[in-house]
Amino acid sequence: MSVAFVKEPNEDQVEVLPDRDLGTEPNLVTARGLELIDAALAEGEAGLAAAREAGDKIAMATLNRDLRYWRARRATAQLVEPQAGSDVVQFGSAVTIERDDGRRQRFRIVGIDEADPAKGLVSYLSPLARGLVGKAVGDVARAGPGEAEIVAIAHD
Repeated sequence: MSVAFVKEPNEDQVEVLPDRDLGTEPNLVTARGLELIDAALAEGEAGLAAAREAGDKIAMATLNRDLRYWRARRATAQLVEPQAGSDVVQFGSAVTIERDDGRRQRFRIVGIDEADPAKGLVSYLSPLARGLVGKAVGDVARAGPGEAEIVAIAHD
């Protein structure tokens, strides 16, 4: 075999990491969500500077990929504030529901990057959020395998 066809490792070469998926849905964000994006950008920039100084090419590739994601998310972010005084669930609302078994749970409807169901932050694209948006106190919505009644709505 010819040496021309042998790929020798190059210590300066790092594999190109695939970009993170940006999705196709609108990038709706709450004020807090926008702050989180800005914090991720600042953290990424600081990490990239440290990786450059250390000569860590793998960390630089990872951070550059993540920064491309956060820059794109920041550029497409659409800040949505809930309408004060509204009596229906909307993006940014905190909704308290009572399930069939009597459990009460509170969820805030947020953007994709801010979502954290364990903390009660659900993406506006989730089935639960889609079932709640546009409903008022006393309305019933699908919540998992059962139904739940909306008992409170806050737009704080």
